[in-house]
Amino acid sequence: MQLQDIIPDKGRLFLNNEVPEVYKTDYSYQKVAKVHAVARPNTTEEVMGLVKFANEEALPIIARGSGTGVAGSQVPINGGELIIDVQNMNRILELDEETMTLTVEPGVQLNEIQTFVESKGYFYPPDPGSKNSTIGGNIATNAGGMRAVKYGTTRDYVRELEVVLPDGEKVTLGSLNIKSSSGYDLKNLFIGSEGTLGITTKIKLKVLPLPKFKKSVLLAFQSLKDATNGVLTILQNSIEPTALELFERSTIEYSERFTNIALQSQKGDAYLLMTIDSNEEETISRKLDIVKSILTNQALEIIPLLTQEEEEKAWFLRDNILVALMQFTEFEMLDEVVPINKFAEMINYTKELQEKHGLKVINFGHAGDGNIHTVLMKEDLDDVTWQTKRKALLDDLYDKVAELGGLPSAEHGIGIIKKGYLEKMRHPVELDLMRKIKNAIDPNNLLNRGKIF
Repeated sequence: MQLQDIIPDKGRLFLNNEVPEVYKTDYSYQKVAKVHAVARPNTTEEVMGLVKFANEEALPIIARGSGTGVAGSQVPINGGELIIDVQNMNRILELDEETMTLTVEPGVQLNEIQTFVESKGYFYPPDPGSKNSTIGGNIATNAGGMRAVKYGTTRDYVRELEVVLPDGEKVTLGSLNIKSSSGYDLKNLFIGSEGTLGITTKIKLKVLPLPKFKKSVLLAFQSLKDATNGVLTILQNSIEPTALELFERSTIEYSERFTNIALQSQKGDAYLLMTIDSNEEETISRKLDIVKSILTNQALEIIPLLTQEEEEKAWFLRDNILVALMQFTEFEMLDEVVPINKFAEMINYTKELQEKHGLKVINFGHAGDGNIHTVLMKEDLDDVTWQTKRKALLDDLYDKVAELGGLPSAEHGIGIIKKGYLEKMRHPVELDLMRKIKNAIDPNNLLNRGKIF
């Protein structure tokens, strides 16, 4: 059997030198290896056929979606890989209002899911910054995003997965039952496994009724430390924000330049952008009044974003931070996470590292759940100096993350980039258990070889 027998359409199969450029480069990891082929299946049966072919030919396999990952998880690093790109499997199959589940294929983009369910009066809460990421990729990394502080991560909204295993057979994991104490929770084992255990081909997602009301508020602070203190004040006063985002003035400036939109406040050096939702408008008003009362003496400015246009503008600026950074400089974005009571300490420590290593550091992140996006900026440094300073800063930073009880990745995954730091923060017995699970499910080590550990 040949690959052409499984994928007969030439527009969906690319061999050797025919492989498009998009698969040969990656912003997050530069040492991209040459692949054997790229296949774009349309069906689960084609995925099964491709995986069985890879077994026969001993080809490593990488499953890929939109390619928005920033940890090198979707990057070929060994050479000779078969990339299975699921972007053609992009259908929204069914909205079951009785079980409040949405059935989709893995190539459906997040923004399409959100738009579809909201048009029907429902709500899919996970909201990572890359709205063009695929749901399959979100599942592979257990993506969190801006609403995780109130609603949780992707894992909390997956009811059922159809998965193609490393031997080419398919299995359904999970069920529509809300509760289960019926054997091992294999579904959740696969979520966040970064494509090392199986390839997702169909998903049933839990959706919620769309909240009737929501409001956002922008808070400006004199300093980053004042803003991180503001985060703790909000969380300690039962505000229960839907989203609580922190960013520095030096961070949002990139988005302002890229979008030609000015943030509603130009005061101070740090900001909090917060949304509150509820089915009762008076509940939102009451919570906003509490925010004003508890933060009046801490914040330089508190701006309720009263119109939909104002709210969308502020969140558009936040969503475009990463895209903007890519236009102006080379950088490395982290996604370390620490216990919420250590959030302020970790943020402030990044500024100490900026001074120590002479490397510009900016921060933004999901302040309500302790997830920080620390960004190291190359600017005008030559490659050798950049790599030397970058490595020294990262070693110090992840030592601090470990000291505070944190972890190297909250939502982007380990991939290839953070493997060494994962090994430092996880007990050897725990890592050995992970390897045993991988070996039991994928004994030939075909799926996403060399990633995570």
